[in-house]
Amino acid sequence: MKRNFLFACYQTPRGKLLRDLECQYLQKSITVSCQQTVLQIGGLGWEHEFVDCLLYKNYTILDAKHLGCDDARKIQAKAYRLPLQSDSVDMIIVPHLLEFDAFRFQTMREIERVLKPEGIFLVLNFNPWCLWIRCQYLWDRHLADSWKGHFIGRPRILDWLKLLNFEVVQSSDFMLEKVTTRNGKYIAIGNPIASTAYAIKAIKRRYNLIPLTPVADAKPRLVMANSMHRTAAPSKQHTKQYD
Repeated sequence: MKRNFLFACYQTPRGKLLRDLECQYLQKSITVSCQQTVLQIGGLGWEHEFVDCLLYKNYTILDAKHLGCDDARKIQAKAYRLPLQSDSVDMIIVPHLLEFDAFRFQTMREIERVLKPEGIFLVLNFNPWCLWIRCQYLWDRHLADSWKGHFIGRPRILDWLKLLNFEVVQSSDFMLEKVTTRNGKYIAIGNPIASTAYAIKAIKRRYNLIPLTPVADAKPRLVMANSMHRTAAPSKQHTKQYD
């Protein structure tokens, strides 16, 4: 199973701290109504720590291995072939799945298809330049071999989102050394390259083209300069002559 690398990282001391930070971030980021539909692609098993599935009746977890919290509604399917109608989901959360998905760009297309216009898309990925992730990758080679090392950098995700007409509204970094918040947003202290993971929040935009109706060709007409406003003829002024 490819995502065993992720779950093995979460069992380490630094991984547990990363899990707590991501849990707090997800809890603050789910701002949609409990009546709206939220789709999480890729089960974690500890969703109850950042969302109340009994309150969010429409919270759905889609996973190929049927992973996820037992209280949530679950769908067993592939991420690159979502069995959902177009424009039917209000928010989509993808926690550390694209890194393990061989059809990651097709998955992004499916996300754009099922997400409603002005819907929220939230993705979490490892920072490919993090030394701890690289060391964990080399240390756990029997799990890493199945991963093939598909690290995805932030610039590539931003390019994909721009191509799919998403507007990025927030980009956050998870630094295990020091993390602070400002106005409900996580602000990384230090160089973002040293962060362990990052999160991107975007909104799906749909731009409708306004059709231009052709103007009917009119026959050219000649209009005299004084044809519209005729001025009165000047009156003759009679002058009296005095002897």
